[in-house]
Amino acid sequence: MTPADLSRCVVRAVRCAVDDGELAAGAVAPERVVVERTRPGGVGDYATPVAFQVAKAAGSRPRDVAGVLARRLGAEPGIERVEVTGAGFLNFVLPAPSAPAVITDVINRDVRGRAARVVPADDSGLGLRERVVRRSVLRILGVQGLTTGAGHQAVALAAPVAPVAQRDGDVVARYGADAACWAMLATPARETPSFSGAQLLVQGEASESFRVRYAHARSRALVRNAEQLGFHPEAGEVDEAPALLRLLADHPLVLEAAAHHRAPERLTRHLVELADALLDFQYRVLPQGDEKPSAAHRARLALAEAAGTVLAGGLALLGMDAPERL
Repeated sequence: MTPADLSRCVVRAVRCAVDDGELAAGAVAPERVVVERTRPGGVGDYATPVAFQVAKAAGSRPRDVAGVLARRLGAEPGIERVEVTGAGFLNFVLPAPSAPAVITDVINRDVRGRAARVVPADDSGLGLRERVVRRSVLRILGVQGLTTGAGHQAVALAAPVAPVAQRDGDVVARYGADAACWAMLATPARETPSFSGAQLLVQGEASESFRVRYAHARSRALVRNAEQLGFHPEAGEVDEAPALLRLLADHPLVLEAAAHHRAPERLTRHLVELADALLDFQYRVLPQGDEKPSAAHRARLALAEAAGTVLAGGLALLGMDAPERL
């Protein structure tokens, strides 16, 4: 079971519990459930507050609802353990993700084409930052099928958008469109973004936006170099990159949470973590010295290519380019 499967599994468990009368009259199954990575110090791998949502409609205690759902979900194949914590949070432990399954999911979920087809309504009357934030939120919602038609183009944001400070002037002219866009989206909407020449103009490790774009370029370079060595990516098990695998598996949940909270900064944080994991892993992808290309190299290359696909899709959702070379 992938983390994205877990979200759908929770929805199904709620519906079945309602249909079977295990939950109080008035309980309603939500169409979507937000499942997120457990915060540091929490229990398990993933958590959801869905019991609070269901309990409110049913007039029940969230912990009672969580207990019903935990019993059902604990019997699901692919879930190692379910635990109820606090007033009614559901916490899950899943097996380590499988590289072939994660890569297949990444290919099936490639959002680049769909992101390009999301066209915002006329927002020329908005300030620069509100326009950038709204467009990114609209793309994130759109690729998940949460916006349809012109009537849904005016996105309701979770919080007012703080504008760019007057002291920063024309940030697009000063830093470039992509760097300025990153700074505006990496900061929560209600907070005033910070612009630093050292972080936005210098093309190096200090710049998060550069690291993300550079990691994508490196993934493409690895594929080109492999072609020169006579081999191509082929999905297979990879034991050397647990952090990279987990981040790729978590990406659909990050998008769902970013959509639910209208928070593009959740996507930027995830892309930075993913880029750093790929940049650490890149040195293990190609054969070294007299090594001959093997199934292990093909599997590692497929994983690196998948990471590049997710980075490119994430940048597209933010309204930024994903260069082939840097």
